[in-house]
Amino acid sequence: MEIQIRSESSQTHNKPPSPRVTKTRSQVWFFRVCSCILVWTCLFQLFTGLTNQISRFSLPVEPVRLPPLLPPRRNYTSNGILRVSCNGGLNQMRAAICDMVTIARLLNLTLVVPELDKKSFWADPSDFEDVFDINHFIDSLRDEVRIIKRLPSKKYGYKLFQMPPVSWSNEKYYLHKLLPRFRKHKVIHFNRSDTRLANNGLSLHLQRLRCRVNFQGLRFTPRIEALGAKLVQILQQRGPFVALHLRYEMDMLAFSGCTHGCTEKEAEELRKMRCAYPWWKEKEIVSEERRVQGRCPLTPEEAVLVLKALGFQKDTQIYIAAGDIYGGERRLALLKESFPRIVKKEMLLDPKELQQFQNHSSQMAALDFIVSVASDNFIPTYYGNMAKVVEGHRRYLGFKKTILLNQKRLVEVLDLHKNKTLSWDQFAVSAKEAHEGRRMGEPTHRKVISDKPKEEDYFYANPHECIGEGPSTLTD
Repeated sequence: MEIQIRSESSQTHNKPPSPRVTKTRSQVWFFRVCSCILVWTCLFQLFTGLTNQISRFSLPVEPVRLPPLLPPRRNYTSNGILRVSCNGGLNQMRAAICDMVTIARLLNLTLVVPELDKKSFWADPSDFEDVFDINHFIDSLRDEVRIIKRLPSKKYGYKLFQMPPVSWSNEKYYLHKLLPRFRKHKVIHFNRSDTRLANNGLSLHLQRLRCRVNFQGLRFTPRIEALGAKLVQILQQRGPFVALHLRYEMDMLAFSGCTHGCTEKEAEELRKMRCAYPWWKEKEIVSEERRVQGRCPLTPEEAVLVLKALGFQKDTQIYIAAGDIYGGERRLALLKESFPRIVKKEMLLDPKELQQFQNHSSQMAALDFIVSVASDNFIPTYYGNMAKVVEGHRRYLGFKKTILLNQKRLVEVLDLHKNKTLSWDQFAVSAKEAHEGRRMGEPTHRKVISDKPKEEDYFYANPHECIGEGPSTLTD
């Protein structure tokens, strides 16, 4: 009897479910799936809505920026404090700053952030931190030199001793003549800093330190760098461009005594200006003698002839890297007629963007410096400090083409062409021949003239000790 019951029970379990039961189960599963989809959809919508509301009322989240890796601080016993007042324009001061850091390293000194020139013709009120990134300058060089932002209070009992070092001096001069003075006076103020360190004959470490300060330690302020980059971008979007450093400015003409192309009234104005500034020591200058020696900037009209002779076409984009040209638009008329795509920073930027730099010649010069270094061709019409320092940067960046004009030879052929002794074709051939080889920015070693340092090649125009190393091997 029990066996029969079990048998019947087992038969009951093995029976397939009825169609009605199957339908009910399907409905249950369908309901569950739909409910899950509905719940997840609601949760997603709720989460998205909350996220939007939060982002609407919260501040934008900036990406996390890690602090720059700084070199380890160099520990040394300081032999004294070096205070420096730079003199001259932006690029003269730039080279001087590099020299002063190097001298401080050589003598184990503490360097006060250099003071920029405020007394010369330019009367620029800019301080160091208005032109250069002061914190980067201090931090990036801290493994070489201790740099402080200001001179300590006199309560420490020092007497400020003031002097200009002897120009073009080597390591022995600073070690034997000046180091004892620092030990005696504790603080010395170098009131002139231009060309106070020799071009040649220094140890390799010091030469490379000069480069490191120049190419890495001296970075312009973020706002100067940003506006300079914008200028370069605008120019590059329009195609290749030439940076023409047209040094036909009032201060240059007055200082050099070059009045070729000027009216008698303008020549007299320039003479009076030269006599008004006591630090321009040379007063009586014969303009034509200086021009024949190749010591005058080309006039804008002469620059037109030279550019054409060197093969630049009418559609060449030319950026004028300069301040106000003496004589104004009248002197630029032929240049604009011959090369209609001439531009200046004032033409490329909104006046409001340049307003912050007005009456700050060093900051305006910094913008021209950035554009000149980035240009496809750089052509200075006078071989001054700007031309030399830009040339050095372009060499360091891979020998970018720089045409250094042979002023003396050009004056000869320009005058011969003007009096019709040379035809245009002969003039063009002579101009091209005068600028072959090293005048186009090819690799070369500096010319050394040990007894005539003013006549040898300038270190910052061709720092060949650093160029072979390349940017990647210098410490950041």
